[in-house]
Amino acid sequence: MSTDTGSQNEALPVIERVKHELRRRQLTVVDVQRLSPAMIRIVLGGDELQGFASLSPADHIKIFVPDGDGGIAMRDYTPRFFDPVKRQLTIDFAVHEAGPATRWALSAKVGDGLQIGGPRGSQIIGGSIAAWLLIGDETALPSIGRRLEEMQAGVPVSVVAAVPDRADEQNFETGARLDMHWLHRADPTDAVPYLEKLKTMEIEPSTFVWIAAEGSVARAIRRYLVEERGHPMPWLKASGYWVQGKADTVEKFDE
Repeated sequence: MSTDTGSQNEALPVIERVKHELRRRQLTVVDVQRLSPAMIRIVLGGDELQGFASLSPADHIKIFVPDGDGGIAMRDYTPRFFDPVKRQLTIDFAVHEAGPATRWALSAKVGDGLQIGGPRGSQIIGGSIAAWLLIGDETALPSIGRRLEEMQAGVPVSVVAAVPDRADEQNFETGARLDMHWLHRADPTDAVPYLEKLKTMEIEPSTFVWIAAEGSVARAIRRYLVEERGHPMPWLKASGYWVQGKADTVEKFDE
């Protein structure tokens, strides 16, 4: 299917980088909810959230959890929602491996403590963007969900999200003009389901594509869109939110 974007508008997307004060905060669990078999939502609160800022749905904070060997492990997570009035921060944990962060989330209860750091900064994507295409697995859903909820009404956005099962699908409240595509896959390192779906989809000019999944998957999707579909690099951002077999590893391909 010929769906090349062709020439884009002369006005390119603008990525504004904002630095934040880097500090650690000691917080307390105030609520735990199992959103789906593959996702746990934990709400953290505390006076130390005074001054906390997260300006982009792609922001990351560090959480500090026991590593199981007497030490501390650090992991990156998306601030899903922040309420500055209540001083509460919501984080969604994808239960996709039995690492220290997943173990902590599975056992977390109201009253437990958690230390976080960051975010170090925010990258705000703006400019002459006519539409969005968001692609990712369950680890990307917190960022995808937040972006959908923060979008202006009427903005065209397509989402291709791969999750283990139908029970792992989520509902998002958004004013955007959403075209949602759920994929159910067994292997989170297999890019084929994404590529087969993308081959059936039109990508209009001035569409910004955002990709986040396992490293090899994100790389394969990026390669397909750039090399086979001719999507211009300034209109795409791709990241490996996790890498099979490597702990605490994030891959970025376009910076």
